Amino acid sequence: MNRIVIRWAIGCICILCHPAVRAQDSLHVVHRFSLDDCIAYAIAHELNLQSAKIDAKITEAKEKEVTGLALPRVTASGQFQDYLKLPTTLFPDFFSPAVYAILKQENLIPQNKPIPQAGLTPVQFGTQYNLNTSLNASQTLFDPSVFVALQARETILELARKNVKRTERDLKVTVSKAYYNVWIARKQLQVVKDNITRLEKLLHDTRVMYQNGFAEKLDVDRLQVQLNNLKSQETEMQNMVTLSDQLLKFQIGMPLQDSLQLTDSLGFDDVKSDLLQDEEVDLHQRIDYQTLQTQLKANQFDLKRYQLAWLPSLSANASYGINAARTSFNFFDHDQPWFKTFYVGLNLSVPLFEGLQKKYRIDQAKLNVQKSQLQLELLDQSMQLELQQARTNLSNYLLNVASQQKNMELAQEVYEQTIKKYEAGVGSTIEINNAEGDLQQAQLNYYTALYNAMLAKIDYLKAIGKL
Repeated sequence: MNRIVIRWAIGCICILCHPAVRAQDSLHVVHRFSLDDCIAYAIAHELNLQSAKIDAKITEAKEKEVTGLALPRVTASGQFQDYLKLPTTLFPDFFSPAVYAILKQENLIPQNKPIPQAGLTPVQFGTQYNLNTSLNASQTLFDPSVFVALQARETILELARKNVKRTERDLKVTVSKAYYNVWIARKQLQVVKDNITRLEKLLHDTRVMYQNGFAEKLDVDRLQVQLNNLKSQETEMQNMVTLSDQLLKFQIGMPLQDSLQLTDSLGFDDVKSDLLQDEEVDLHQRIDYQTLQTQLKANQFDLKRYQLAWLPSLSANASYGINAARTSFNFFDHDQPWFKTFYVGLNLSVPLFEGLQKKYRIDQAKLNVQKSQLQLELLDQSMQLELQQARTNLSNYLLNVASQQKNMELAQEVYEQTIKKYEAGVGSTIEINNAEGDLQQAQLNYYTALYNAMLAKIDYLKAIGKL
């Protein structure tokens, strides 16, 4: 018996120590996050934001590549040739006709002997082994496209950084709304659970009263039907909580198998604090406007690059080389000669005509600048409209929250009075059902109004550029 117990204990220990079991336990992580914690986690893990940051690094690397265009370029090259068979050249045979002409002139051959025509004679030139090396350097002295690219470098980097900042802002908005979506789903579920608890107590009391002859069976059945409906509603809301919870974890880049607990609560004071004050809002400080403004600067640099493409470009170059030709492989013989070459020079390139391509590139660049200017104007108008709508919506939702809060308090009083009447024997289950239904609906309306007001506050903060 003791052996069996010992073997069973050893088996359990082995199972618990198995790497797969430990891995499964390590996969389940519990997070207790406030909204700020969720945003910080999303900034560190959300994949779209990480992709935007990589794009910014790619842009930075490309701009460093542009900087290299203004630096000197130095290359070294070498070439070795072993002619297993020397190249052959057909050389014109102009010696034979000249010799025959002289011989005729000196009467050394008959005058009637024809002079042969010049032909082609195969001749081999060169040596079997050839080696040459060179060191070449060049430096751009004047190139309009390079200079404009250097001027636009900081603008392009700024545009990449602002794109990251805008992506981060959008992520904050999305995470904030998802966070409160989980909050409202859990709050609605809790309202239904509280109502189920109250109804179960009332059903129990009504059954006792029925057993003692103070209530009808119809009252018990009505309460049982209402309780069944609430439990079905609880199942549906539990599914909604699960879905909203998974969506929040997905949007912050958290593994779906992890557990996420929300620590922030939401009240009327949280929504209405520090809002709707008559303060000057500079919409041009919004990241959307700044990003488009930077894009306009980049398009203007692009136009300038094409406009200066008509100017000539000038570069300096130099080359130093050594070479040797051998009939035998004796390049390491210091007594054999090496021949040196060295030159410096300038290269001037003047564009004269390229099929009007530059003209049409300039036309396209001008249109891109005009388009960016129109987009800036349109964005300015849309931001003004967005701000007005956000203020109006937030004001209306705050009024609705205040109204729904009073309505919920009144429904709570009605429900409590109805319970007292029923317990005193002067009320009915129909009145209780109606009061309970009104209370539940009033609670759901209040939390929904609170949730909508918080979403309106998020939109308002985005509209004034504080997110």
